[in-house]
Amino acid sequence: MTETTPPKRRPTIRDVAAHARVSTASASLVLRKAPGVSDETRQRVEQAMVELGYRPMASARGMRGKTFTLGVLVSDIQNPFFGMLLDGVATAVDGTGYEPLVGPAGLTRDTQSRMLEAMRDRQMDGLVLIAPHLREEDLDEVARQIPTVAVGRHGPAELFDTVAGDDARGSQLIVDHFVELGHRRITYVTHSGPDPDDERRPEQVRERGYVEAMRAHGLEEFIDVVPAEWSLEGGRRAGAVLRSRDEPPTAVHAGADIAAFGLMTELWTEPGRRPALVGYDNTPTAALPTVGLSSVDQSGFEMGRRAAELLLERLDGRTDAQHVVTTPELVVRASSRPERD
Repeated sequence: MTETTPPKRRPTIRDVAAHARVSTASASLVLRKAPGVSDETRQRVEQAMVELGYRPMASARGMRGKTFTLGVLVSDIQNPFFGMLLDGVATAVDGTGYEPLVGPAGLTRDTQSRMLEAMRDRQMDGLVLIAPHLREEDLDEVARQIPTVAVGRHGPAELFDTVAGDDARGSQLIVDHFVELGHRRITYVTHSGPDPDDERRPEQVRERGYVEAMRAHGLEEFIDVVPAEWSLEGGRRAGAVLRSRDEPPTAVHAGADIAAFGLMTELWTEPGRRPALVGYDNTPTAALPTVGLSSVDQSGFEMGRRAAELLLERLDGRTDAQHVVTTPELVVRASSRPERD
């Protein structure tokens, strides 16, 4: 019979103190970066931590007031834009002593509420909520208990910070671009989530920008909003609806890159009938030569970085709400086709 080696016991702060030949109280002061410790003692304790492979337990740190963890709620981990946001968050917190922990929360209020409860149960010091589907009163309740920043939700808010792109302007850029290419039948694919009347969500703001731009160009009769989900499957379903029409649009504002990829699989099956297509988010996949998707760049990395910076400011004591809006830019690629192409 093969003998198994019992798992090695995790070293404690008492082990560190004994190894460094100092008191447990002194070792604890070094761990908390507190004043009143000599340089010699600090160096001995830090060296002992390295030699023993000591890492403080988050639960023990939480009992002292902080866990040094930041919860990042993500509604859809398959959306590549959210990966850009997470990169920005990770960059901002690097070297601060805080660790971001990602929670995939799904697209419903129930699943997101459960994830938020799990984060609160684990005593997260702060929260970054990416595209939350929570009601205003629910967000306020969370923010009263934990410093919170909502990404993708437009302000103002009194109890939490927000970071969003200028979504109305982004839609205007798309419509203007299509009109310059000669298009009139321009469709907008919106996200049909659980908050159809929440005017602060990005899909609602982008829809208003689309409608206003169509009217500005005298194209009221061609306003066409198709509900779907901003997902690969949602884009496919929206594409199937548009392809079944007797007179499909000649140009489509996809609402999000992830939906545009699904639209491509349905609408680009016949080379002679491919509509012009523009996404939103400018994800790395959109820039691939084989994809060539025109898209609105709303600085996803910068949005994530700024959200984390706002949260760190709140953890340092700021209480007034801040609302950051990034300026979008249209990146034109091969999917932008003239009306007669």
